[in-house]
Amino acid sequence: MKSLKELTRPNIWNLKPYSSARDEYKGITASVFLDANENPYNSPHNRYPDPLQTELKEELSKLKNIAPEKIFLGNGSDEAIDLLFRAFCEPAIDNAVAIEPTYGMYKVCADINDVEYRRVLLDESFQFSADKLIRSADEHTKLIFLCSPNNPTGNDLSRNEIEKLLTCFEGLVILDEAYNDFSNVSSFINRLYEFPNLVILQTFSKAWGSAAIRLGMAFASKEIVHILNKIKYPYNVNLLTQQRGIEALKHYEQIENWIKIIKAERDVIMDEFKTLSCVQQVFPSDANFFLARVTDATAIYNYLVHQGIIVRNRSKITLCGNCLRVTVGYPEENKKLMDALKQYK
Repeated sequence: MKSLKELTRPNIWNLKPYSSARDEYKGITASVFLDANENPYNSPHNRYPDPLQTELKEELSKLKNIAPEKIFLGNGSDEAIDLLFRAFCEPAIDNAVAIEPTYGMYKVCADINDVEYRRVLLDESFQFSADKLIRSADEHTKLIFLCSPNNPTGNDLSRNEIEKLLTCFEGLVILDEAYNDFSNVSSFINRLYEFPNLVILQTFSKAWGSAAIRLGMAFASKEIVHILNKIKYPYNVNLLTQQRGIEALKHYEQIENWIKIIKAERDVIMDEFKTLSCVQQVFPSDANFFLARVTDATAIYNYLVHQGIIVRNRSKITLCGNCLRVTVGYPEENKKLMDALKQYK
């Protein structure tokens, strides 16, 4: 790996971050706060939230078995993705490499930040080659993006290839594990110490059932997290989100139960899909959704819309022609979908 100073944009490396009132105060417990121009009424919502989400990170560190200083929290994982481009990629000079197809926000953030985005196609099994990704990189490649389980394909990526990429690539490898809770493969979090160039993304939006609170997680070396904290907006995670995140962590056994139910439902509905005359292929899934190739994705999508059932038409995505992406819902919702498709002609 190149040194972090080499990878970081010079202006970011030298940046003196904004210092908020809540950053500057450190010491004994206080009861009178007259430092941040806040309205004294309407407690607790009159006060700015903790800019570094200290309590939430401490609770999260116990579950993830990782030091709080190696945790970055943001307004969804999308904030961390954007900050990685802003911190490490010089606009109009540097580039990023990613597998294709994959989560669309990587390219959107690259475009917003004027960073060239290089796509490397997956094979027919939706797997990638570390060698191909590395061959697509050059001296200006700062970031490589992987999503595992991948979206929209649903499958885990090869761990051997991920390890090879982490070993051979000199820049940062961003491993998006948004759907890892639904996989039988363990997270790479417990291997961060092996790979200083690894950044892991996770989210409260999927297994945690908390998409509305917009809480994303990034796990990396404390040096990388420090750089992300330098350039984030001071109060990027609001008080209500922090409180809801802490509350969710207290009931992790409920999350585990949801995961168990969703995985079981996924297997059932995928098996049922294989029996439908309009379905040509159901691809393996390690996520809370699956991809299916059908006879006419657009016609079937429109038919389901008229039945009040919304799935995702992925036909325009590379390698996903005539494919629908189906999220696993309540058993009752899954039954409505199957009943509707059995009547489709």
